[in-house]
Amino acid sequence: MSRRVVSAEVKRRAIERVAKGETVTSVARSLGFNRQRLYEWQEQVRRGGLEALRGPGRPRKSGLDGPPLSSAILNEGAAARRRIAELERKIGEQQADLDFFRQALRHVKARQQAGAKPGVLRSGKSSKR
Repeated sequence: MSRRVVSAEVKRRAIERVAKGETVTSVARSLGFNRQRLYEWQEQVRRGGLEALRGPGRPRKSGLDGPPLSSAILNEGAAARRRIAELERKIGEQQADLDFFRQALRHVKARQQAGAKPGVLRSGKSSKR
């Protein structure tokens, strides 16, 4: 079975749709392609940018037609995953800090209670009135 020739614009739009959140399966189905082709195009963009999506034959001097696909759109998912990992790490650090201070407070309260004798009032700060 021979592969049909797909224009760079169709490839670019398909990759852009996937980058914006559509599933590879739904994009492939709507365009009539195998999912593997979209994965191949994504890999080409990852390795060589949008210029790697050009069709077979001699490349045009003007580059791709249409608006350029920003790398921010392509990396949006990866950036979100990095941000989530960073926030989860921060939450873990804060939880460790809270555990430390809770344990320290328990320790201080236990020492205070051990030092106090039953029936004896402890002295506090003088009011100096």
